[in-house]
Amino acid sequence: MKSLWNDNNATQYQDALGLRVYSSRLLGQDPNLVLHGGGNTSVKITETNLVGDKEERLYVKGSGWDLATIEAAGFTPLRMAHLLKLAKLEHLSDPQMVNELKTQMTDASAPSPSVETILHATLPYKYVEHTHADAIVSITNTVEGEQRIRSIYGDRVVIIPYVMPGFDLARLCAQRFATEAHDDTLGMVLLNHGIFSFADSAKLSYERMIDLVALAEDYLASKNAWGVSLAAPRPSKAPIRGQMAALRRDISRVAGFPMIVAHQNNDKGLAFAQHPEVGTLSQQGPATPDHVIRTKYMPMLGRDADGFASHYKKYFDTHAPHAKQPKTMLDPTPRVVLDPELGLCTVGRSAKDADITADIYDHTIDVILRATALGGFKALPPEHLFDMEYWDLEQAKLNQSGALPVFAGEVALITGGASGIGKACVDAMLKRGAAVIALDINADIATLHQGKDYRGIQCDVSDGLQLNSALETGIAAFGGLDMLVLNAGVFPGGKRIASLEDDEWHQVFKVNLDANLALMRECHPLLKLAPRNGRVVIMGSKNVLAPGPGAAAYSASKSALVQLMRIAALEWAEDGIRINALHPDAVFDTAIWTGEVLAARAGHYGMNVDDYKRKNLLKTEICSQDVAELAAEMCGPLFAKTTAAQVPIDGGNERVI
Repeated sequence: MKSLWNDNNATQYQDALGLRVYSSRLLGQDPNLVLHGGGNTSVKITETNLVGDKEERLYVKGSGWDLATIEAAGFTPLRMAHLLKLAKLEHLSDPQMVNELKTQMTDASAPSPSVETILHATLPYKYVEHTHADAIVSITNTVEGEQRIRSIYGDRVVIIPYVMPGFDLARLCAQRFATEAHDDTLGMVLLNHGIFSFADSAKLSYERMIDLVALAEDYLASKNAWGVSLAAPRPSKAPIRGQMAALRRDISRVAGFPMIVAHQNNDKGLAFAQHPEVGTLSQQGPATPDHVIRTKYMPMLGRDADGFASHYKKYFDTHAPHAKQPKTMLDPTPRVVLDPELGLCTVGRSAKDADITADIYDHTIDVILRATALGGFKALPPEHLFDMEYWDLEQAKLNQSGALPVFAGEVALITGGASGIGKACVDAMLKRGAAVIALDINADIATLHQGKDYRGIQCDVSDGLQLNSALETGIAAFGGLDMLVLNAGVFPGGKRIASLEDDEWHQVFKVNLDANLALMRECHPLLKLAPRNGRVVIMGSKNVLAPGPGAAAYSASKSALVQLMRIAALEWAEDGIRINALHPDAVFDTAIWTGEVLAARAGHYGMNVDDYKRKNLLKTEICSQDVAELAAEMCGPLFAKTTAAQVPIDGGNERVI
């Protein structure tokens, strides 16, 4: 591990808080130190309050901020004097502690302070760093962890036995530090938790952290326990989307709500899942208790919900018979699934949660293997993990999280998603909390959105091989399919039947009908496994109900598609799948309708463009977003008891009526 400190870069930060931001970001850049909002840093600053009194304040990293990107606003200022008085109390419940901390904030708009605030306050240094360094956790999570730490650092660090984060830990650290620290003390190691460093300058405090962790890495290397490797995995080339959808259904049943299940398509996860001792290695507990909520895991014991439920009952009966029964658990759902065929899959209420779990477990694998190479991984006893999960503050955090979006944990596939109505459908689904797989022949589909809940795939839906590949990729990303919006289509230039060539006719049907038939056929087994039942929306056309001359291929293909929808409604009802159609008309904010085309069509009717756009009974303009919002609502609870419906969205068309 090397220091990233750069004196020239540091000069851009003029004050103590600025340097705190700079060095915190340096820590956050290294995932071997800090992962996804983990770790903690602080700085003590003397400031003048509103009435002119000088007071010492602790600026500590606030809840919800990530060290890699933290700004000054991410640090919460609190009055030091009161924090030090709190540290001397004999007892303080965690809810009381949280309340006291909030009363001592000097900025009401600041984020909630860390539960380790009092601990930071008691350390008599201006700057304090705290990380969950992989090397430290690897060493402390062994049978002889404490002895190994002493052999590495001697008396240069204060060693703290594991205590759950909160007031009790802060009080113990203050007591131990007061009696064991000396002039040469560089840091503090919390067994099964992490490491602290501190100093009166930002650079020294940061570089002490780097030096201490580097010593731990060197120790592991000297024991051949740093660069651990796994045997090359046996790759599986079989399609996985059916297995993923079944796995997701079973996990969602255990959870009681839809979950995202992300297939981590990497050799490391697959090799670990195929490790001959994976059944033992993976069931020993998380690398640190801070991750217990996110990293419940199990080898995949079966493809049905009873397999998961019985596993957890057996685990609790064995390891925590005194604890609450599984039915009262906060969330009995595994967050990591290891399977010798699928490899590593991670689970979350959102794609972002599943991604965070993947990063954490990637490092957990390293910690387990390194600790095993040292003689054996040894996590905390199950009762400590149980206490962490049922910690007052964790339950309060869950209770305060608020209502989830209507499509949280669900997956939508949208064709023709790069522009017009399809792009608007992507936005509408994302807004409602769905993870979205978007297909389009336009390469721009890949970069339409950057979030973890979006997967854009360039695909010609009329090409069977491309379509199959896209489905494999999309389902692997999120685990299954709940909603299908069949929007992709072509609208050729006007041509009367007398001059309509066979090739033109067949090309329109290939995209507007045949491709949608293939999608419906391939997606049907996935929609059957949707936790809340599958939903399909067909994008029809006004031409189905009121065709016009010169659009034979388009009108006939859309009419055939709607007829296919009606038959699917009859056949799929027994699977709980509902399918409905929308018939938009005169949606002008699409690629087809250029300014020139609009002006020409308006002129044909002797109208200006604005009036032409509102050429309907209600004199209103129909936009892509209007269609998309209705498509999304058709997948929601409002249409839960409707199938085979055909709904015009055209402002009122006399011919349709």
